[in-house]
Amino acid sequence: MGPAPAGAENREAAGEPEVMELALEGTGKEGKKESSKKHALAGSPVEGLLQPVKLSRAELYKEPTNEELTRLRETESLFHSSLLRLQVEELLKEVRLPEKKKERIDTFLREVNQRVLKVPSTPRTELTDQTWLPAGVRVPLHQVPYTVKGCFRFLPPAQVIVVGSYLLGTCVRPDINVDMAVTMPREILQDKDGLNQRYFRKRALYLAHLAHHLGQDPFFGSVRFSYTRGCHLKPSLLLRPHGKDERLVTVRLHPCPPPDFFRPCRLLPSKNNVRSAWYRGQSPPGDGSSEPPTPHYNTWVLQDMTLESHVQLLSTVLGSALGLKDGVALLKVWLRQRELDKGLGGFSGFLVSMLVAFLVSTRKIHTTMSGYQVLRSVLQFLDLTVNGISLCLSSDPSLPALADFHQAFPVVFLDSSGYLNLCADVTASTYHQVQHEARLSMALLDGRADDGFQLLLMTPKPMIRAFDHVLHLHPLSRLQAACHRLKLWPELQDLGGDYVSAALGSLTTLLEQGLGSRLHLLAHSRPPVSEWDISQDPPKHRDSGTLTLGLLLRPEGLTSVLELGPEANQPEAADFRQFWGSRSELRRFQDGAIREAVVWEAASMAQKRLIPHQVVTHLLALHANIPDTCVHYVGGLLDALIQSPKETSSTGEEALAAAVRCYDDLSRLLWGLEGLPLTVSAVQGAHPVLRYTEVFPPTPVRPAYSFYEQLRERASLLPRPDKPCPAYVEPMPVVCHLEGSGQWPQDAEAIRRVRAAFQLRLAELLTQQHGLQCRATATHTDVLKDGFVFRVCVACQREPQILREMRSPEGMISLRDTPASLRLERDTRHLPLLTSALHGLQQQHPAFSGVARLAKRWVRAQLLGEGFTDESLDLVVAALFLHPEPFTPPSSPQVGFLRFLFLVSTFDWKNNPLIVNLNNELTVEEQGEIRSGFLATRTQLPIMVIVTPQDRKNSVWTQDGPSPQVLQQLVVLAAEALPVLEKQLMDPRGPGDIRTVFRPPLDTYDVLIRLSPRHIPRHRQAVDSPAASFCRGLLSEPGPSSLMPVLGYDPPQLYLAQLREAFGDLALFFYDQHGGEVIGVLWKPSSFQPQPFKASNTKGRMVMSQGGELVMVPNVEAILEDFAVLGEGLVRAVEARSERWTV
Repeated sequence: MGPAPAGAENREAAGEPEVMELALEGTGKEGKKESSKKHALAGSPVEGLLQPVKLSRAELYKEPTNEELTRLRETESLFHSSLLRLQVEELLKEVRLPEKKKERIDTFLREVNQRVLKVPSTPRTELTDQTWLPAGVRVPLHQVPYTVKGCFRFLPPAQVIVVGSYLLGTCVRPDINVDMAVTMPREILQDKDGLNQRYFRKRALYLAHLAHHLGQDPFFGSVRFSYTRGCHLKPSLLLRPHGKDERLVTVRLHPCPPPDFFRPCRLLPSKNNVRSAWYRGQSPPGDGSSEPPTPHYNTWVLQDMTLESHVQLLSTVLGSALGLKDGVALLKVWLRQRELDKGLGGFSGFLVSMLVAFLVSTRKIHTTMSGYQVLRSVLQFLDLTVNGISLCLSSDPSLPALADFHQAFPVVFLDSSGYLNLCADVTASTYHQVQHEARLSMALLDGRADDGFQLLLMTPKPMIRAFDHVLHLHPLSRLQAACHRLKLWPELQDLGGDYVSAALGSLTTLLEQGLGSRLHLLAHSRPPVSEWDISQDPPKHRDSGTLTLGLLLRPEGLTSVLELGPEANQPEAADFRQFWGSRSELRRFQDGAIREAVVWEAASMAQKRLIPHQVVTHLLALHANIPDTCVHYVGGLLDALIQSPKETSSTGEEALAAAVRCYDDLSRLLWGLEGLPLTVSAVQGAHPVLRYTEVFPPTPVRPAYSFYEQLRERASLLPRPDKPCPAYVEPMPVVCHLEGSGQWPQDAEAIRRVRAAFQLRLAELLTQQHGLQCRATATHTDVLKDGFVFRVCVACQREPQILREMRSPEGMISLRDTPASLRLERDTRHLPLLTSALHGLQQQHPAFSGVARLAKRWVRAQLLGEGFTDESLDLVVAALFLHPEPFTPPSSPQVGFLRFLFLVSTFDWKNNPLIVNLNNELTVEEQGEIRSGFLATRTQLPIMVIVTPQDRKNSVWTQDGPSPQVLQQLVVLAAEALPVLEKQLMDPRGPGDIRTVFRPPLDTYDVLIRLSPRHIPRHRQAVDSPAASFCRGLLSEPGPSSLMPVLGYDPPQLYLAQLREAFGDLALFFYDQHGGEVIGVLWKPSSFQPQPFKASNTKGRMVMSQGGELVMVPNVEAILEDFAVLGEGLVRAVEARSERWTV
């Protein structure tokens, strides 16, 4: 944004080519620089823009080296673009562990090994006799039931080895964890330790003794317990270095049995190793049924036995294949951005490493592939895979079959032994979420978008931003009762009493069945259990935070109020009644069928969007004994911000639809008018109401005549000075195109006069033929229909062309854009087309209206509404639906608004145009051309550039704003609001005051002008709606009105216009048009610089002597007094914050 650096002309003259390099963006102080025009930041090149770099012809055209040729061939075969290769390489550099840190970590690991091997032994005691443990350490395991057979003594480990990603070279920053397997000696274990948690008790006692001795060693800065992947039966010991290296690495010690200590055939998924008589205190039923199997318990024992073999397998496969290691690192980043690798049941980095090994063994991945190709291959495999897979190549008939594992686990991936299911803890919901994300990612990669890398690997997808609705189950102790209601005793026995994990599968299945066609995907999130001190008891199940469920909804089935069941005489009817309980009832339908059905109470669109809330609370209370007080549903908390002042059940969609229907009726009347010299060729709406994006939709007005003065000769009303300001009524512009004719004049003034005649005739005919109240002017005709006011403007197709014609002194006619022609073309061509396109988008995505209105409500609440046109904000929101990657299009206003804040705060407005591909008219090639043209003409374009198929070069909707400073302020506010709002919505105890992020920060302004609510017509629309306000002269009962109401009368806006006209060169003024009581004033920095004395420059200034010369400086006291005088009756107080500025 500025002229090219010195020497650019010389390079062009010499014929030297230019290449572009990206300067790192610096936004430190730029937001404070003053500029009168958004694209006139002249002087030096603006930071953050692409700037030309000088290269000599010899440097640019020298022959490539053999290494460069090899790299080009690799790029062509292994990546789909050079840019993608560079991006991937830079990312891998960021996440890889530097060699210097590796050396320090290796030193620390050697010390850990030596110290662990030197821990002294203890005498032999019974497992239940734990008095030998020192007072400063607790057993990191819930010993329920406490009584268990067996003896224990501590002996130094047989070996301590490093396992996991550190050894393989695939660990990724920022959190470096190194896993060490501590092999317990055979002497402390017995053959039957696999029964009744004996092995896990010994494992925990072994860890406790290690923790006591290592905790006393000053070499360690921190010694704490944690759970291994969230499994409460398998604690691990966390060791961190002392001093400045405390955050360098976390070493996790995992006690494990000697290899092949337990016989794998005893740990099959169909075997039982937790006896009912021991765990539940009762014998199995005497009907001959066997003990229930304990597949998860058996898996956890097997996992400890295979730590070393898995590392050996991965080391063999990955070996020196750098591409495979890069692919694993990229997959870990991919999982982390989507929060898929967290907690018990997460899809961990270890799983994707083993998956890469499986694909190598099946020759779907080759060791010569690049990391990008490995990423693609794994994502494609995840997307398409439904059945279980196995790394076991043995054909031994004694091995269990895949089908045996499918009976016990929803997701099956067997290791090379054929006995261990690596995905035993992965739930069906998690795997469906992984598949869903893989599908979206493959579509993104196949699209070959320029920003594909950014969207795929650099964009976080937290649950609150990825799912339409979120619900928190809190407190978790209620799930204990759910397990009793759902009769999940075998699952509790298998999972060692973990009632959260036991109930999770049943609850997700229940909700998936109940939500049916409304639901696209159900996901769950359990926060990882935090580590705890060795002197504390382990956290209980109810202390593990909150169980959060995310609902990704289908817009086509979301708003149905009817669940249609089977016919009454069908056998399935009983199951339907049992599932829905008292909500199921018999109903007769129009086709004569008598069916079971469930009808939900929902009158408005806002209530229909929240039907899933009714479904969830009903089913959880009926089947799981979870009351609605424990279900904290987050789906419509922001709806209150766009509800009309007197409406609590609707967010305005019905009012918008009523206005659109009235517009459709009017357009039919205009089409059918008889008596016009030219027939109507097109009628197009041009108001936010007609594209469903008006924040507060209009309602039919019926004025109370006693509140106004009447102009009988014009059938109009006027405000009365002794009454409060009347209600704000905004006319809705409608463009009426007439058919082409050779009779139209060729002069702009003559065309205006002919159009004025058409306006008069139009009003006359509408009154005569349809009895509508009309008021005609030279530029438009106001039409009152059914309580709505439309402003019909007649348009001549050739008028913009005629306004462009410029005649030279020699009589030559040339065409050149003028402000008048551009404004007319925008109002009569671009705006109706945009309104029509966004109207269609609303029909396709019903949530578009709510998101756009929330976005505009927030921008205006920050007092920045004047800088952004309605259309520009509508287009930014439209981009969320047309280009939702890496998400799916929003189906609720809440998630759409969060993504709006994210887009505004992270989009690179300086170096990229926001392309909104309405109706999918722009091809990939055309979008590339647009970006190239944008870079070539960047300095002539506004700071915020929005491109549509009809507006590819000029960014019509941002020509008049925002300024760089206002846009920067919006970016900063969005970046601050997003984490605050997301934290509120993810709080299981309730969001608190959801309006917090909508309240503007007033401490940034130099002067605050406080207004009287009496003269604020939209006072009730304020963010904090007043408990009481003034009567605005409207009757509550709808009915016909014969007089035109007061149109567009908004005293604060008129006052603002006067302030900007009088003091626009000294200050900036900010206001929330939706009921704001404060005008914020910012002095322009340049206004306080002394100006030379001129008689024409005395407005708002006073004369001072400075250095013997007369200079002009702002007369602040007089200006503040003028603020009050200009707004007499409207201004309540002028509050000067003199500590913020000095003259």
